[in-house]
Amino acid sequence: MTFRLFDAPEREPSQFVGFAGNLIDRQAEKRSDAVVPVALANPAARILLVRGGRSYLKLNGSGFDTYFAWPEAEALGAGAAEAILLGVDEHGPVLAATAGVDPEQLPETIKAIDYRSVYTQGLLGPPEIGALAQAASLLAWHASHQFCGRCGHKTEVRIGGYKRHCPNCGAEHFPRTDPVAIMLTVTREKCLLGRGAHFAPGMYSALAGFIEPGETIEAAVRRETLEESGIRLGRVIYHASQPWPFPYSLMIGCFGEALNEDIRRDEAELEDCRWFSRDEVLAALAKSHEGGVFVPPSGAIAHHLIRFWAENP
Repeated sequence: MTFRLFDAPEREPSQFVGFAGNLIDRQAEKRSDAVVPVALANPAARILLVRGGRSYLKLNGSGFDTYFAWPEAEALGAGAAEAILLGVDEHGPVLAATAGVDPEQLPETIKAIDYRSVYTQGLLGPPEIGALAQAASLLAWHASHQFCGRCGHKTEVRIGGYKRHCPNCGAEHFPRTDPVAIMLTVTREKCLLGRGAHFAPGMYSALAGFIEPGETIEAAVRRETLEESGIRLGRVIYHASQPWPFPYSLMIGCFGEALNEDIRRDEAELEDCRWFSRDEVLAALAKSHEGGVFVPPSGAIAHHLIRFWAENP
């Protein structure tokens, strides 16, 4: 059989994870310092509001609406100077801003719900939850980069929120994304799962760790797996990725081929780490494991790595 580079499933694996359904046209090549004022002047503009790790959602008859008209956003303390343009969709410009009104002081028709709950409870559709990931990541970066890293001067938002400029020394600062390797170590019949002390009782997941400067994805997968579990990896293959707005990461999901099976757990990182058979994993996915073991929810890339392996012997 002839190998073809782009042979793949009809839908990319990354399309099935939470926060990955963003349909906004970012129009990166059209960004200028005027894009936000122009967008806000458009009556069709819609604003996504966040504050303190929460999304502000309007109650409607059948659920929640994540978008506000600009006058509504202003009434909740949003400022035009710090608003960012996410892009445009079929309805018009889409922006994001930080709300000024405290979550405890919102009217009954508006709820402030943390990002994880918004996606785990399915309160918004994939396009809206994807837009939330874009907005939350960008606004978190702006909140922590208001001063120049070169001279310490207050910086200014430029090109619709995709740059901060220092008027004192001229330095330009651009939004960052922190790459994180998340990997499922496997043999033909077993996979390696671990749990941190902060996990809910019974939950096990794939191992993960930040990719360091000058390091390839594959090298990071091998290093983190060895450091956390003592397992050496041979082949590493990429599977899927997931934008992760906590605060601005990109989860890069991989499978790693185990070369040994004797676990030496890093006790500072993991409360437990062990091998699970395919039948055990299928039971954990079905929430019928006799030991009460379960895996992260379906929106998490760890869930997709685990399920893909378990269902594809």
